[in-house]
Amino acid sequence: MERVQFQQEQMLDELKDLVDKKVFTVAETKQIMKQRSIHEATLVRRVAKKSDFLRYASYEMGLEHLRRKRVERLKIPKTPVTVSDFALVRRQFHIFERALKRFKSDVGLWIEYIQLAKKEGARSLVGRITARALQLHPNVPSLYILAASHELAHLSPSTARTLLQRGIRLNSSNVEMWTEYLKMELGFIESLRRRWDVLGITREGTGDSQNVKNIVSEKDQFTDVDMDEGTTTAGTVKARDAELERLDQEGDEGTAARKQILDGVIVKAVMDSAVQALPRIELFESFNRLITIYPSSPTLRGSLIEHFDALLRSTLPQHPRAIEILYTRLLTSASDVASQASSSSNPSVENLRGRALVEGVRRANEMLISIMSDTQEESVCQVYAQFALGWCQQDSRINLDENLKLYVLSSLQALIHRQKSSSPSLLCAHIKLVTEAAQRGTIEPAKALDTAKRYTSRVPESASVWIARLTAMKALDENIDAVWREARRSVSPKDEHFAHVWTWGISEDMVHDERLRVYEVLLNESVGDSSLQEHLLLGYVAALMVSRSTPISGDDSDQVANKSAKALNLQKLRHMQGRFLNTGKVWQKMFHLEAEENGSAIVLEEIYELWRTANVVEATIAWAEWLLKNGKGKEASVLIVRSKGSVGQKEQEEMETQWVRIMG
Repeated sequence: MERVQFQQEQMLDELKDLVDKKVFTVAETKQIMKQRSIHEATLVRRVAKKSDFLRYASYEMGLEHLRRKRVERLKIPKTPVTVSDFALVRRQFHIFERALKRFKSDVGLWIEYIQLAKKEGARSLVGRITARALQLHPNVPSLYILAASHELAHLSPSTARTLLQRGIRLNSSNVEMWTEYLKMELGFIESLRRRWDVLGITREGTGDSQNVKNIVSEKDQFTDVDMDEGTTTAGTVKARDAELERLDQEGDEGTAARKQILDGVIVKAVMDSAVQALPRIELFESFNRLITIYPSSPTLRGSLIEHFDALLRSTLPQHPRAIEILYTRLLTSASDVASQASSSSNPSVENLRGRALVEGVRRANEMLISIMSDTQEESVCQVYAQFALGWCQQDSRINLDENLKLYVLSSLQALIHRQKSSSPSLLCAHIKLVTEAAQRGTIEPAKALDTAKRYTSRVPESASVWIARLTAMKALDENIDAVWREARRSVSPKDEHFAHVWTWGISEDMVHDERLRVYEVLLNESVGDSSLQEHLLLGYVAALMVSRSTPISGDDSDQVANKSAKALNLQKLRHMQGRFLNTGKVWQKMFHLEAEENGSAIVLEEIYELWRTANVVEATIAWAEWLLKNGKGKEASVLIVRSKGSVGQKEQEEMETQWVRIMG
């Protein structure tokens, strides 16, 4: 009771102060009291909810925002700080403290509290909150990153470094932690460079890098932070300042250390440690994005990129995404490292012109061929195929020299011939490129077609190679019917593009009846393969419904024709039911297509009867939902009750659950 009375007195003091300053009226303060009483009542329930606390805090935030706006609008003169100037913010903090007593395990609540404290400029409070949060949740990287960013914003890089190192020790497999640590060190170098520029200190000299690495040694840094207070100790700050003063001094030792720092020895050490702890492509991709876009000096960026590429080559020499990073680098810069460092991290041919373009493509091509000589992994072959296609199909963005295209094309052809490669990726790329060359008149069309034929003979089971050959024949106006039949007979059912070969010759611009006829031919050929038949039947059903997509006019003859089309479609479907292996997916698609076209209840009911033999639960729910939406709720309820009597207990429970969801 005494605590409640004290809170009420405090509450009255702050509100009385607001009235005295004419920020709020007496009526408004009464309304504030009423709203607070309502929120307080929700918090004292036996089972309080997190949303109740957040709603209360949000109300107080809105109140504080309104107070500041009114003070600004009314131009209230500044006076010595009174209770109303900080009471509303303090109340927000108090609400979060109460919430965290009940929901200590909620990381999101901790983060919201930290962000509120940062917004209100409570620096020391942010340190204390993050320290408490990290003690409870030491394996949550986002908390370390938030804490470190706060320290950096207040010019305390040593504390930020310590926090991130501690986080890395406990979360060494987290890419984001390592990336933030690297970013922090890049920022530290940039701040030192600007400091020394202002002081007029040069960077020339040589020396041992070990002294520089000691600046961020883990032995020193892991003892910098008092986790109870969230701040650096005075002794650590003095030691850090003394180290910076030593680096500022002129002389061999200071000059050598400055040169090593500006050359990125600290960042390189972080890279080495990260790769040793987490040798994954995701880490390299994250580091690559950071070092290529971070606003560093060209010399530093060039040195870091060179070190990064060396690490990537030694750690993941044959990883496809690693190879892509390396060859992309060559295509976005000139041959020297400094120019390479100043290039964009996102490659585009606009970055290269003339001799630089030719040299970049040559170096990238030679690097890829060198890698290909050591392995014939399909994933690596895909990278080379991507390179070849990407740099021979750039006419829309740059007028790529025809000789350069022929150079890449001949390199690809020589690679296939030399390795006797059966890689579908390389063969498909070569077929596409020779076809485009034939269309441009660079080579004879017969030569392109002969190349495609030889490659399908080399790997007759590959669907992608057959598709490349068929596409080439279509582009060169060749008859594809016989080759398409051969492809369907030859391709392996285990190939992921197997079904695509079967439907390749069916196009949207075909006459409706012709498309249906082709589907029926394919269905007859595919008897015995249930998976392929289902795929073809789904396309067949969609083709049957195309004729329904035209709007119906008011003319009686059109309505009669539409009814006849419905009857014909159902007749064909019944024919399919007896002839082909239909599944629930086929009838499901037919039902939904018919429903989307505002089909009649008679037609939908007949489809439902066919569907329910394959999947009674899905069919019944779909039909009942349609009845409910069309004003036939009673019929839908009867349907559910009747269907539940013909299925097992598990199906009954599933049907009931879905029906309750629809009704709700």
